[in-house]
Amino acid sequence: MKYVDEYRNSDIAKKYIDEIWKITKGHWMIMEVCGGQTHTIIRFNIDEVLPKNITFIHGPGCPVCVTPIEIIDKAIAIASMKDVIFCSFGDMLRVPGSNKDLFAVREEGGDVRVVYSPIDALKIAINNPDKEVVFFGVGFETTAPANAMAIYQAKKMGVKNFSVLVSHVLVPPAIESILKSPNNRVNGFLAAGHVCTVMGYTEYEPIAKKYKVPIVVTGFEPLDILQGVLMVVKQLEEGRYEVENQYTRSVRREGNIYAQNIIKEVFEVVDRTWRGIGGISSSGLGIKKNYEEYDANKKFNLDHIQSSEPEECISGLVLQGVKKPYECKAFGTLCTPEHPLGAPMVSSEGACAAYYNYKLNKV
Repeated sequence: MKYVDEYRNSDIAKKYIDEIWKITKGHWMIMEVCGGQTHTIIRFNIDEVLPKNITFIHGPGCPVCVTPIEIIDKAIAIASMKDVIFCSFGDMLRVPGSNKDLFAVREEGGDVRVVYSPIDALKIAINNPDKEVVFFGVGFETTAPANAMAIYQAKKMGVKNFSVLVSHVLVPPAIESILKSPNNRVNGFLAAGHVCTVMGYTEYEPIAKKYKVPIVVTGFEPLDILQGVLMVVKQLEEGRYEVENQYTRSVRREGNIYAQNIIKEVFEVVDRTWRGIGGISSSGLGIKKNYEEYDANKKFNLDHIQSSEPEECISGLVLQGVKKPYECKAFGTLCTPEHPLGAPMVSSEGACAAYYNYKLNKV
């Protein structure tokens, strides 16, 4: 399969669906880890064509959604400073902090710019030596190599007016946190294919064995999801719990060694707070001491900022798979993509946005 149409072939989809119906006997709850997978499931009604005893639980795999509100508030504080150019991916600008978002800072006169890579932000720093240029470095293992490379290049070139506000999170500790929870309902996982493209999937093998849960590395198109579900259900019905790779066109077991090496050069594993979920031990990446001059959190020293979440928002329960978006009283009324209370409504990978865009009239 090389092109998008082939990943959406209805004849092949029907074969997968028929096979899933044929083998499914038990009641299974399957968590798709990535928000991109959630959007595919909801957009193409995959949840409605499978047996009723298969339930999708939407996972925490949206980097915008899980960036803690404290970091959003720090980003807003830095972006509001004089002589600062604040650079970010576009989807972070509408994420609400305690009182406002980065769009509001820009409307108030702040120099907030959308860039497409951290290297673009580094170039802005080189071209504006009289300004402090800060890049908002969020995301999972997928964006960490590029952010690490920007920091590495800045040090190598001796650029002093560039820094990164880092809030990287890691998938395997989040999966373990879900499995340890007394509220856990997950029987099997669709692991995020792009994360495994970078990191491989050896980290998942001890988790599958320890918690006796099948994990299938899965892509993002409809046929990827259906084949991934089929592989998970086969394992569950046969009483197996292994790591399998559906996304073979992109993922190798060892991952991308070059990307992993630049991550290890610049970052170290740290404890991290996840928005709506709380602290998870060893679940994030922070900048190593050798590169701390590029750590915006230390350069601007904003640890005194106090943050608060809106009481109406249940995004934490949605991100843990405990509640569906439409079970929130504010869904589609007080909380919409234009006026979001929480990040899952504004993010392009957020579960609340998926239900709002594709199912609002059905729930």
